[in-house]
Amino acid sequence: MDKLKDELQKTVREMTTFDKFKNQVEMTVTSEGLRIELLETEKGLFFPSGVADPTDSAKDLLVKLAQELGKLPNKVSIEGHTDSKPFARNRNYGNWELSSDRAHAARRLMQENGLGPQQVTQVRGFADQHLRKPKDPEDPANRRISVIVEYRRKDAELAEGPAKTLVESPPAPQPANVKDEPHK
Repeated sequence: MDKLKDELQKTVREMTTFDKFKNQVEMTVTSEGLRIELLETEKGLFFPSGVADPTDSAKDLLVKLAQELGKLPNKVSIEGHTDSKPFARNRNYGNWELSSDRAHAARRLMQENGLGPQQVTQVRGFADQHLRKPKDPEDPANRRISVIVEYRRKDAELAEGPAKTLVESPPAPQPANVKDEPHK
């Protein structure tokens, strides 16, 4: 994952629009795999405020990531997050829907541009439930899309060390077979 992180960072740095978002893309290796986060700005670098459709900057970056990730056998999860500002445009549409719709918009764009149809395992919308900056719940950096390149099963086992043997509980005692006998 560290090698993949280095390769993706190099690819992103080579983009002509890199200066626009160089401080807004963060890549970290976690227990899930490589987490790539597109952190929002006050002006809406990746998504305009309250809108699920990505900006041109987001499209360029997501397409580039899709082209690179599509070459890999790894599965991918995509998450959408919002800040804690209530979304009040419509009673039936709030931060939950917005975070999910943004994650799905990213998924569609990435699958149209290189990510394999079977690579995406999950699309999750978290609204404001996993804030990057919990002490400042309305900070724009809380609004983000996360693309997680998951460890392959073999890689995950190597990262976690030797498999642990689970001790199973003994089977529950079974009732004896009793024939119905007439009562005396």
